[in-house]
Amino acid sequence: MLKKGNKLYSILTGSCPKCHKESMYEDNNPYHLGNLFKMHERCSHCGTKYKMEPSFFYGAMYVSYGVGVAFAVAAFVISFLFIRMSLKNTFIAIVGTLVIFLPFIIRVSRNIWINFFIHYDAKAVKVSPHNTF
Repeated sequence: MLKKGNKLYSILTGSCPKCHKESMYEDNNPYHLGNLFKMHERCSHCGTKYKMEPSFFYGAMYVSYGVGVAFAVAAFVISFLFIRMSLKNTFIAIVGTLVIFLPFIIRVSRNIWINFFIHYDAKAVKVSPHNTF
């Protein structure tokens, strides 16, 4: 299921959407909050520029809304329907889930957003210092 060449691989691992050879992020752990948004400028393997234009990742905010809603619905279903918690405790569980998973949601949303625009290329080659994209 998670093989290179699959969009899901790039989305869940945060790897370059074009070559899947390296991480887009300087720190792979989203819970190191000081480094949450720090990304490499380009892929060192294929030269893909991650920030294609200024404010490119603003679109990821719309994706994060959908991902956040999915996490909130999952928390509701688990806490209210399966565990049978009260509505007050269910609300607390939803807020807690969103707070705990916020760094993960931010990273996954960025990964989904960039994968809308850049597609896997098995023939992506290392860029020489003289090539620019």
